[in-house]
Amino acid sequence: MFPIRSKSIVVPLLLAVVALACSWAAPPTATREPGVTPNPAEAADGQLALTVYNQGSALVRDRRQFDLSTGFNELAFDEVAALIDPTSVLFRPLTDPAGTTVLEQNYQYDLVGSSSLLQKYLQQSISVLTKDGNQYSGTLLSGAGDIILQASNGEVIVIRQDQIQQFTFPELPQGLISKPTLLWRLMAERAGRQDFELTYLTNGIGWQADYVVLLTEADDAVDLDGWVTLSNNSGASFVDAQLKLVAGDLQRLLEGGFAADEAEFMAARPEATAQVEQREFFEYHLYEIGRPVTVNNHESKQIEFVSASGVPAEKFFVYDGLQCRGGYYYYCSFYGYPQTDPSYGVASNPKVMVMLEFDTEDVDADLPRGRVRVYQEDVDGAALLVGEDAIDHTPKGEHLRLYVGDAFDIIGERIQTDFTRPTDNSLEESFEITLRNHKDEAVEIRVVEHLFRWSDWRLLRPSDDYTALDAHTIEFRVTVPANGERVVDYTVRYFWP
Repeated sequence: MFPIRSKSIVVPLLLAVVALACSWAAPPTATREPGVTPNPAEAADGQLALTVYNQGSALVRDRRQFDLSTGFNELAFDEVAALIDPTSVLFRPLTDPAGTTVLEQNYQYDLVGSSSLLQKYLQQSISVLTKDGNQYSGTLLSGAGDIILQASNGEVIVIRQDQIQQFTFPELPQGLISKPTLLWRLMAERAGRQDFELTYLTNGIGWQADYVVLLTEADDAVDLDGWVTLSNNSGASFVDAQLKLVAGDLQRLLEGGFAADEAEFMAARPEATAQVEQREFFEYHLYEIGRPVTVNNHESKQIEFVSASGVPAEKFFVYDGLQCRGGYYYYCSFYGYPQTDPSYGVASNPKVMVMLEFDTEDVDADLPRGRVRVYQEDVDGAALLVGEDAIDHTPKGEHLRLYVGDAFDIIGERIQTDFTRPTDNSLEESFEITLRNHKDEAVEIRVVEHLFRWSDWRLLRPSDDYTALDAHTIEFRVTVPANGERVVDYTVRYFWP
């Protein structure tokens, strides 16, 4: 015995419920009222469909058969996802819809586990075996944290959890089940085997596109392979399912705790290439796998959906002194009033970005949102990773621009050389941008400047020709000689009423 006044013993919960082994093997319906229909048989081939959205959720359609008796029936669907949204469930009788009336629907999720068993057995007798071989029996007073028992002689025993080897309970309490179960009570006008269809939404399943791009040695073409990376952590497996994937930004109401979690997509060994049909659906794009697919719980699966070779591409360099792609966003946004602070937007970033661009028309496919890894072959033929980027949903016919990384041998420097206020409603500032090329070959660099002090501006005395990319952005394209440097300078005047 371990009374409160004596030494306390702690136990990791190694739940071995010996007395319940047989009870757990029986379906949950075994303890229900007479006339309960057993769990359904396996669905026929092609009767399971899984539509997965790239926002971390999926729509499941499952058809099964039940043996009904005339009058009251209780049906149990016990192979549903653990992360089901119960409010989304649609249950339809297919064989005799007119003669079948659904009375109520219940979602049971009080699963067998150490904590639930202990809660069910409060004020009842259980036995506990500790790691030192001692066994204690008594009425369970508390199962939260340390186990507190009261022996038949009234003595109170405290057993700490990290010393417990085994619990023994007389039987499985009513209401506990081994897996999440949907339960229907219904009235049937006729007996016999009938078909039912269940449709529901579940969390824990998502997909993303992963792309592998192989750049030629001449930097002028790419081979592209796109893979669907499907991750299932819903708590259920889906065997031989008709699999559809939907790409797009659906409007979903995040309420009732049913929100799409961020999922970690771990790449599994790719499967053999499958025929994937792409088509438009509503305002989204749908990808349907042309064969039954098994998606096991706690599994990540890859299926190739696009492949293209010899796609014309261009590698180029961009110098953005404000690093608006990944740095000083504060200086890259237009505000509704003139920015007259002399230090506004004078930050300097030395990095020159390496960009890769190609046309998705040449890929002949719509590219859903995903991660792109860019490789290039070394002199020995081994493909080495040269960078990666993320893309948004990109329809066929759009240019795709990837930020691969920063150039090692090219450096930029941006300096404000002058700032004046000629009048109360105008200002002028000048910049000098120096580009240094340490390569053994000349390179063209696209110099991007952001003019966000005010909406009305005019460029004065630019050293090079420029192009206005939008109302607040200009671009110079300059060639920097091998092992040399170039300087770009300009003055801009802002004016307002």
